[in-house]
Amino acid sequence: MNTDPIADYLTRVRNAMMANHRVVDIPGSNLKRELTKILFDKGYILNYKFVEDNAQGVIKIALKYDATTKTPAIKKMERASTPGLRRYVGAKELPRVLNGLGIAIISTSHGVMTDKEARARKIGGEVICYVS
Repeated sequence: MNTDPIADYLTRVRNAMMANHRVVDIPGSNLKRELTKILFDKGYILNYKFVEDNAQGVIKIALKYDATTKTPAIKKMERASTPGLRRYVGAKELPRVLNGLGIAIISTSHGVMTDKEARARKIGGEVICYVS
């Protein structure tokens, strides 16, 4: 039993990047699938695949590295809202990561999206994590 599955997701990706792994397997859930889709759309991961089994499923993520320097595409992944302290923001208080160079992933009533999309739709929600 994992008390914070999102922190586990972020830690698995961080640890795989520090160990220069090409692929990381993560237990699946709907929120983790949405996080993975956002990371892929924004160019932080190379590819992903949802493997369905009789239980919750597995997310296979192909990590992205720079071709010449072998540095990971994700420099920093940090959990903002924890189970013990949820962090909710309004549309006017949405955070900016590295002056817009990074992304904040927000869980809203209209689904999971980046801070830029939430700002454009003028909706707030729970700040899940920061990625840069």
